[in-house]
Amino acid sequence: QVQLVESGGGSVQAGGSLRLACAPSAWIYSRYALGWFRQAPGKEREGVATIDTDGRTSYANSVEGRFTISRDNVKSTLYLQMNSVEPEDTAVYYCAARDTSWRSLSSNDYKYWGQGTQVTVSS
Repeated sequence: QVQLVESGGGSVQAGGSLRLACAPSAWIYSRYALGWFRQAPGKEREGVATIDTDGRTSYANSVEGRFTISRDNVKSTLYLQMNSVEPEDTAVYYCAARDTSWRSLSSNDYKYWGQGTQVTVSS
């Protein structure tokens, strides 16, 4: 059974920090590239950050230098550290997995999805 369970969402003031976590099923975590996506009301889902099985990362321009994606191979957990958050970062954040080890920021390339966690940044 495929499971990706996100946690860590909530409300934060602009300039603050938040860390999201995602615990994929073990067979997904060890084999596939993982990513974080977000969707704000009235907007399309967009790629935020992605990491392959070797730990190489890519980021959307809008979060480069502020967000960090990482994998904890001991805990089999994916993280998104969000620093210097802005009101424009408000969205539902999704953890997702591909069925290949190659990373991608395109939501069309991802096969497995979590239910999402709300992040709200107030000014």
